[in-house]
Amino acid sequence: MAVSKLSKLSILAEKKYQDTILTLLQGMQNIEVEDSLHIEENQEWLATYFPEMNEFDVTDQSSYNYLLTQIRDAISFIRNHGSSKQRIVTLKRDDMDILQLEKEYDEPSLREMLENIQRLQENWEEAAKNRRYWEEAESWATTWQTIDIEPTDQLRYVSYFLANVPEEQWEEVRAYLTEHHVHLEVHQTTKKDVAFSGLYLKNEAEILGKLSEMGVTFEENPYETSPRKLLAQAKEELKTITENQKIQAIDIGFYKKQVGYLQLNEEILLAKLSRETVKETLASSDYLIVIRGWVDNAELTSIQENLTNFLPDDAVYYSIEAPTRHQIKQNVVPTKLTNKKLIQPFESLTGMYALPKYEEIDPTPWMAPFYLVFFGMMVADLGYGILMLLATTIGLKLLKLPTGTRKFVKMFQLLSVSVIFWGTIYGSAFGVTLPFQLLSPTNDFMTIFMISLIFGGIQIFTGLFLAAKENIKKKAYLSAIGDGFAWQGLLAGIFIGAAGALMLDSTALKNTGITIAIISAILIVLVPLIQSKSKVGGFFSGLYALYGITGYIGDFVSYSRLMALGISGGSIAMAFNMLVGTMPPAARFSIGIVLIVVLQGLNIFLSILGAYVHAARLQYVEFFGKFYEGGGRAFRPFKAEEKYMNIKRKEE
Repeated sequence: MAVSKLSKLSILAEKKYQDTILTLLQGMQNIEVEDSLHIEENQEWLATYFPEMNEFDVTDQSSYNYLLTQIRDAISFIRNHGSSKQRIVTLKRDDMDILQLEKEYDEPSLREMLENIQRLQENWEEAAKNRRYWEEAESWATTWQTIDIEPTDQLRYVSYFLANVPEEQWEEVRAYLTEHHVHLEVHQTTKKDVAFSGLYLKNEAEILGKLSEMGVTFEENPYETSPRKLLAQAKEELKTITENQKIQAIDIGFYKKQVGYLQLNEEILLAKLSRETVKETLASSDYLIVIRGWVDNAELTSIQENLTNFLPDDAVYYSIEAPTRHQIKQNVVPTKLTNKKLIQPFESLTGMYALPKYEEIDPTPWMAPFYLVFFGMMVADLGYGILMLLATTIGLKLLKLPTGTRKFVKMFQLLSVSVIFWGTIYGSAFGVTLPFQLLSPTNDFMTIFMISLIFGGIQIFTGLFLAAKENIKKKAYLSAIGDGFAWQGLLAGIFIGAAGALMLDSTALKNTGITIAIISAILIVLVPLIQSKSKVGGFFSGLYALYGITGYIGDFVSYSRLMALGISGGSIAMAFNMLVGTMPPAARFSIGIVLIVVLQGLNIFLSILGAYVHAARLQYVEFFGKFYEGGGRAFRPFKAEEKYMNIKRKEE
């Protein structure tokens, strides 16, 4: 239950085994490969042993990127086209190891499918382009469909025009054209404008100029035939296009069933591309490669055994180095957490705040029990807890979830047990008071308040203990007293003195508490005084540290939210029940059922969200603030992307 001890592993091997080694390491998922070429401390041996490294061949990388682009475009096209009635068959998430996954890869078949889809896409887009063209032609021809004059017709004495005019100008234009004996035909009238045509004598061309002054806009026939013929042609073309797209939709429907195959190949190509990317960071020559990276000491043997099983004897040479003080100080060494199965789900909470540095304490196992109890206290409903337990258990059993999501769901499964426990204590299920009730939120709120403060005190004292423990590990014994033990003594003295004076009426107990508090306060002031070069500055620094007692008052008050959220959630659920209970019987057992499900569902969501956030806040502010700094760099194992599949760690 701590930060794993890591070592720098160097693997020297023949160049021909490069792909095999990288595939195995990717499957084992237990080494963080370093960029050997760009680390300053490597430059000396690189210059000595690899003075002329080969340029990295990007051919495979470019090929994989091109195929990935094609796959993503193909999936997008298939999803968004064809008939909506045709079901898309996607890849079902499953557990596979890297070697099993890549056995499924058949590049020639993949390329053939992608080429077929690309041709289908080009044909579909061409048909769509033609459809837009003929739809526009149909729309235009519909407006002017009574005109059967061809654009190439040469009229000897007359000419014609197609025009539009705003509706409010139409009467003025019509009167003018009638006066000048222009033959008019109105083709379309809308609220905005009027589309009309006119036939006039060629020697009266000045009419067009006058119409322009009156706000008329003229329209040219953009097509090579008359509107009447164009309309018939457009309808025929659109009919043909529709029939063709129905056939294309059937072809797309076939590929909708192949989306899973494309996703599988995308996963494989992402794994291959990841290996190609790593190759760019390796020191290599014509015959040798060097792979360097951070490895958990507990897994060094496993790596060596796996590589030995797949490679000839003496094909690989290993070198192991412990991290140096300089590397640790510069935060070069990554942080890898190792916890028991019940604690692992809570690692995400630590990660949300900050991972510990390499030699720092892992707060997860200390924080997890408190978070578990606090979350349950804040939700505290037997019914909600049972629903959480059922939902998370069914999800974990029946669904193949991504690794990170699975951990998150597992955490809520554990939290549901605490919710059930506190729901039983409070005797509440969906806001209904149960026959058994150890604590009543409405009657025993002061007891619940005191329990909340007691839990808060236990956590604060634990945080101060860890602060002292961490300083002792660093051999900073004075800091262990000033930052940990002295504060524990001061708080304990105050509690003992208050208990003796206010609760037990014991002068001896009161005086004992005051004595412990005074001695502890003196130590809090003295430690900075001893540690500081400037004694005056150290004295005032100690007084300022002692002033921090006001912050502890706020810390204790913060734990009252354990009571507040638990009572408020139950009260809201009870109010919802009363609201539905006041409805007439007919409504209560019809719309009331729907209403209570919706309202209770909303309260479940808000209660869980509030507990998740506020329980985390108590850890981050009141607990971590006492002893934890964080700022570590996460251990990032060399592994597949796991976009669609869970890649099992290859143990053997």
